Amino acid sequence: MRFTDMRHIFYNIVALIACMAVLTGCGGAKLSVADEQMARGEYFDASKTYRKIYNKLTKREERRQRGEVAFKMAECHRKLRQTARAAGAYQNAINFGCTDSMAYLYMGQCLQAEGKYAQAIKAYEDFLEKVPGDAKALTGIDGCRSAMDKTARTRYVVSNAKLFNSSRADFAPMYLDKSYDRLYFTSTNEKVTGSRRSEITGMKKGDIYVSAKNEKGQWGKPEPVEGELNSELDEGIVSFTPDGQTMYLTKARRELNANTGVEIYTSTRSDAKWSAPVKYEITADTLSSYGHPAVSPDGTWLYFTSDMPGGYGGKDIWRVNLKERAGSLENLGEWINTPGDDEFPYMRTDSVLYFASDGHPGFGGLDIFRAQMMPSGGWTVVNMGKPINSSADDFGITFGPGETGYFSTNRGDARGYDHIYSFQLPELKITISGWVLDKDEEPVPNAVIRIVGNDGSNQKQVARDDGTFSFPLDRGVSYVMMAGAKGYLNAKQEFTSDIAEEDAEYNVDFSLASINKPVVVENIFYDFDRATLRPESKKALDELAQVLRDNPNVTIEMASHTDRHGSDAYNIDLSGRRARSVIDYLISVGIAPDRLQSQGYGESRPKTITKKLAREYPQFKEGDILTEEFILALPEEDQEAADQINRRTEFQVLSIDYRMY
Repeated sequence: MRFTDMRHIFYNIVALIACMAVLTGCGGAKLSVADEQMARGEYFDASKTYRKIYNKLTKREERRQRGEVAFKMAECHRKLRQTARAAGAYQNAINFGCTDSMAYLYMGQCLQAEGKYAQAIKAYEDFLEKVPGDAKALTGIDGCRSAMDKTARTRYVVSNAKLFNSSRADFAPMYLDKSYDRLYFTSTNEKVTGSRRSEITGMKKGDIYVSAKNEKGQWGKPEPVEGELNSELDEGIVSFTPDGQTMYLTKARRELNANTGVEIYTSTRSDAKWSAPVKYEITADTLSSYGHPAVSPDGTWLYFTSDMPGGYGGKDIWRVNLKERAGSLENLGEWINTPGDDEFPYMRTDSVLYFASDGHPGFGGLDIFRAQMMPSGGWTVVNMGKPINSSADDFGITFGPGETGYFSTNRGDARGYDHIYSFQLPELKITISGWVLDKDEEPVPNAVIRIVGNDGSNQKQVARDDGTFSFPLDRGVSYVMMAGAKGYLNAKQEFTSDIAEEDAEYNVDFSLASINKPVVVENIFYDFDRATLRPESKKALDELAQVLRDNPNVTIEMASHTDRHGSDAYNIDLSGRRARSVIDYLISVGIAPDRLQSQGYGESRPKTITKKLAREYPQFKEGDILTEEFILALPEEDQEAADQINRRTEFQVLSIDYRMY
């Protein structure tokens, strides 16, 4: 069992004295037997006895008594984590006039564990009318509302680890060591040691099982651990010292006609066999229970769960120093522990704790939480979200390599039986891809792309033959990218990847300007028949200025060209003034004047059609030279297109060694 299974005998050994007092008038041997069974924590047997009593109380005058028995029966089912049965029994208790207001709170918790969040909120609100401001009810409402929030879902992927699961309860997985090739867990399958069934759960009592990986990395069939570890009592919920040689485990204390409790034991390994357990004394308190041991990664601390005095209510997580035990016992405090149950600690690192709780806002039953220790010594606690957590009980997590591992849950099992599930967090697929092309939109051969992030990352890649490239990225990082190639100017891009936890693909294209031939600067506009730059030219001019900043060792000639209309002298003058206007703008934004020359060519240098222009203007073919004679031979509708192509502003690299000496 998982203590009420063994998970919860564990400390849920509350006698429910107040409820028993209510039923003093019910009388009869069977009722006294049921009360004694419940007081001992024998919830499975008690639920059957209460059911028989409930079915006999059919007279009108017995309605109140029937409601009170229904409440106790519901309590048994709740302790057994049979939440659907418990919710129905609490509703019957209310319908038959049970006066205990806790029926509303517990019914809300059970409905929440069934994922019936709207009904659960109504039950919590009914309870708050009777007990205003109750922390558990308010926490329950918060948990229900968060469960209905779609943003609570994470990228974790979980699945039933069927190889490890039987038709009974299997739970609390734990790796032996950092080789991650042996997984231990607790099982109540039909082949466990002993023939007696638990009076608490109705299942056989838990044994410790282990599964080992073969040389192919495949898990083998689980087998009982070898040695003297397993017995007719309940054993389970284990943790190991860093060397894998010592096991800490929880073992049930069972005495005839006495409350059931649990204690922590140790066992040592010799080859593959484990020794008979020896009790590990934490305190001299024999009335409290101690279980769910978890050894810290450095082997210094033992974290565990207990209901000993000095806690915050329910079950709390404590720790004790394994090397200097005297005076080291401490409660983890109100950041971790709540008025509810806080249990199943697991230290992934010396400052990162995972644990299960029904006292922090969750989706129902126990949820798994991650706690990060702060420099102050306190903790920040975060719910692990769906699908790690569900409306059912989720607990007992262990991590393997990276964000993978196993945990326990009773989701989808009406009997309340626990099963082992695997989990993994797929790596985010965040990439940036694009093309490196020349100004004619042709792939640049052997282009080199570098990408540097503010997280310290630095990647380099040669573009493929078709000019494409692709890099993996991380979330929320600012990047600077530079592309370059022999015979071309460098080009730079900057961007920041999104912080959202989802796959993403970014696209960045580079257009490299040739060093060896003139490069047209698109989208530079002048007032008609004048050299005044129009405002819409600013974007193109700013981009040109950035190219010069990215290539600080080049000097350029800025040239302007006109069409065939107007006299040669006029066109030379107009184009010269236009080229000068561009130079003046570049100087105004910080480009050194001695890097810039201006030249007006008028109509003396007609444009030669490139591959890109041929695609844009299919009436021309690559290599056509748009001279006045060529244009005059064109149909009239094509002559304006040719004139438009000739009217251009372009730059030519003059040198690539500016101030290098």
